[in-house]
Amino acid sequence: MDKLQMSFDAMLRSIPTTFHRYMFDRINWNNRLLGLVGPRGVGKTTLMLQYAKEKLNRNTTLFVNADDLYFSAHHLVELADEFVKRGGTHLIIDEIHKYKDWARELKLMYDYHADLKIFFTGSSILDINKGSADLSRRAIVYSMQGLSFREYLNMFHHIEIPVYPLVDIMQHRIELPDKFRPYAYFQSYLEEGYYPFSQEDQFYIRLQQIINKTLEVDIPQYSEMSVSTARKLKQLLTIIARSVPFKPNMSSIAAMLGVSRNNLSDYFLYLEEAGLISQLRDDTGGIRGLGKVDKVYLDNPTLMYCLGQETSETGNIRETFFLNQMRVEQDVITSAVSDFQIASYTFEIGGKNKKQKQLQGIENGFIIKDNIEQGYMNVIPLWQFGFNY
Repeated sequence: MDKLQMSFDAMLRSIPTTFHRYMFDRINWNNRLLGLVGPRGVGKTTLMLQYAKEKLNRNTTLFVNADDLYFSAHHLVELADEFVKRGGTHLIIDEIHKYKDWARELKLMYDYHADLKIFFTGSSILDINKGSADLSRRAIVYSMQGLSFREYLNMFHHIEIPVYPLVDIMQHRIELPDKFRPYAYFQSYLEEGYYPFSQEDQFYIRLQQIINKTLEVDIPQYSEMSVSTARKLKQLLTIIARSVPFKPNMSSIAAMLGVSRNNLSDYFLYLEEAGLISQLRDDTGGIRGLGKVDKVYLDNPTLMYCLGQETSETGNIRETFFLNQMRVEQDVITSAVSDFQIASYTFEIGGKNKKQKQLQGIENGFIIKDNIEQGYMNVIPLWQFGFNY
């Protein structure tokens, strides 16, 4: 326990508090059992440490990593028992997915200690409904994505711009700081701005390591895959990176990988939930995530530059950016006549010379143009969709 406290102190001293991710004020911190999940590298650990540092009593709070050597000889339940006896009120467990029986023990801790608040972070592929220790009635779980263009400007360039809902963006209600020139920053954001650690040395190497850990450790551990099956995931991601966006032909891809067509759908879903790809669906399911997959994208433009490198095509990057930024607050589905549909609105993505032809006769149709600074009528600058969260 003492070593865990010392480690927590060291982390608190080094954690910055000048910038908060968009989820910081959205989370209801009064919940007794609270989870924050998301892809590796988007800042979940930092957010939890910031909250502990700024809002909680240090004497009654403990932050631990589920991968700590302490847990090679102790259980989470034991730690919670001892912590509560010492007057602990808030226990934060980082990377809960690295602890084998995490769901069962979280349930026991919740049931045994009514006065203990338990916060945890984990991989976005975690399913709290899975298994006998169903946490869905106990845990409130939030999902966090990478940096928006707005957050990137604030975090790295100290340019503060408020969040704008989609309706304000479409009606040209964006107010910008004096002398702000978006294209002084937008390309850098696309290339490396989605991840908060992008300012560290050898960023793409670090990002590649995160991708490998996700494919080789996180997904196989969760889905109980064999090593050979995990290799299939890497092959599949390579195929996607070279082809996106594309309409998936499951039969041909299954033949290329030497796997069954039924298993392939699961592989796509694992990659999506792990934050490596996005699947654009139609509206046949009626609610998010249940429609038929129409196109597959890499999750964000930064991943495209890391994995696709010289093969990253400008049009694909534009579409990926729009989908990535819009899906946080809206249900984005495929359009029968254009690129995307959100509710009753249709969006066609292109460069500054994009014409209106695609949207003729379409009510509530918008042209989203790259390489323009100002919008007019139904024409909106692409970069402004990065202010939605």
